[in-house]
Amino acid sequence: MENSTYYLGIDIGGTKCAVVVGNAKFEVLKKVQFPTRTQERGYEEVLQEFHRHITELFLIFPKEQFESIGISCGGPLDSVQGVIQSPPNLPGWDEVPIIDWFRKQYGIPTSLQNDANAGALAEWMMGAGQGTRNMVFLTFGTGMGAGLILNGQLYAGTNDLGGEVGHIRLADQGPVGFGKAGSFEGFCSGGGIAQLAQKMVRDSWEQGNDVAFCRNEVEWEGLSAKTVALAAADGDALALEIIRISGEFLGRGLAVLVDILNPECIVIGSIYARNESLFKPFVDRILQEEAIPGAWRVCQVKPAALGEAIGDFAALCVAIYSNQQMSAE
Repeated sequence: MENSTYYLGIDIGGTKCAVVVGNAKFEVLKKVQFPTRTQERGYEEVLQEFHRHITELFLIFPKEQFESIGISCGGPLDSVQGVIQSPPNLPGWDEVPIIDWFRKQYGIPTSLQNDANAGALAEWMMGAGQGTRNMVFLTFGTGMGAGLILNGQLYAGTNDLGGEVGHIRLADQGPVGFGKAGSFEGFCSGGGIAQLAQKMVRDSWEQGNDVAFCRNEVEWEGLSAKTVALAAADGDALALEIIRISGEFLGRGLAVLVDILNPECIVIGSIYARNESLFKPFVDRILQEEAIPGAWRVCQVKPAALGEAIGDFAALCVAIYSNQQMSAE
């Protein structure tokens, strides 16, 4: 351990936070997780809890052997200035100078990225996008965000808004996502699929039909993408129709990305990764119809490889990637 170098990953979430110690081989050597408790305490207390855990970790892994710190956090944020700017899932985290805080505490180079960009780095460096130079990572979870790897580098845009594909309007009407009806996020996210399911179940009830996966108002209130996917996997016709609609709009959104960015690979996480067999036929058919043939021919659509472990690696990959970028300058 005397000759080892380490990286510190800081994952800040609305529900839970984590500190991960890893190495350049992408091995997680130690992980500490704790609840964020945003309703009970401000960001200062959360940072102090990070500090306590990091101090304890430095007793095992000497501080002077850490190359860099990477922070993954939901946006909006300013990665250049290192400021967290009021994320919806972190109430009270308004203009938090997070990089300055970590640098002053530990004297270690620190970088910040939003969680979609951090996830993109993880899938690119050690997951489904390994070996590519042009890759798109789509979250397809609670929302629809993207991280872009272009010409072998993370692309964040002018002010960290590169990759906000969920805001693209794909239809005049539809489920609301990213504050816009008919958006990419509206049709292709957990919340959007739940909205679509509620509308279609209600319509079915009004036509006098029973719905096996939603028998009453209580179940209607609790409808989720998971409920729909499980019913679709069992062959329920209405659930399969919901998946068809979401899958076809996913195909349309991907066709836009294929045409504009000409990537080698589009990696899709969460809901798609868990239910690829349900979505893929619809996605492939729309891509065949909509995308530029030459661009579609060289692009693979893959489920994310890291699964639920992506959170463990995302912030760590921010640290490793930023260190590589500094070394290359």
